Amino acid sequence: MPPAHSAKMARPIALVGLMGVGKTTIGRRLAKRLDLPFLDSDEEIEKASGRTVAGYFRDHGEEAFRAGERRVIRRILDGTPLVLATGGGAFIPERTRRVLQAKALTIWLKGDFETIMERVARKDTRPLLQVPDPRARMRELMDERYPIYSQAHITVDIRKGTHIRTVNAVQKAIAAHRLTDVSK
Repeated sequence: MPPAHSAKMARPIALVGLMGVGKTTIGRRLAKRLDLPFLDSDEEIEKASGRTVAGYFRDHGEEAFRAGERRVIRRILDGTPLVLATGGGAFIPERTRRVLQAKALTIWLKGDFETIMERVARKDTRPLLQVPDPRARMRELMDERYPIYSQAHITVDIRKGTHIRTVNAVQKAIAAHRLTDVSK
């Protein structure tokens, strides 16, 4: 697929979805293709707080983490075109979701259970999966979060195989969304 020119991207792009769907990897590749800056909200939170996401969760709890996450996302989404990979829970609180929806084109990278579990098993840094039965917890997260993620402007099913296939699907979905936006 030919590269898209960043001047055509009028607003930031925010990738949302469960941990393990590839938001950071897809985001980096999409940003490169679109010639846009890339940021990862978890990395920005770690820079701002001087702690890891897991450490912040452990020491301050999820509610404090989500408030800090919202502040960081609001700062990042200042109107500058860029690609933002958000943390898996960033889109869930209504206040943060409203910021994302208003200030960015939100794209839900939707994955199936087995693909996500295969990917998250590679890392033991996921605070929400530090439980006796991570598979049961992931099913709960999918049940709780998928109806909320479905409120994103665009949904793209992640692809098995190379990440570039998903990047292509995201780029195609953005182009189709722009066409429907223009025709309204």
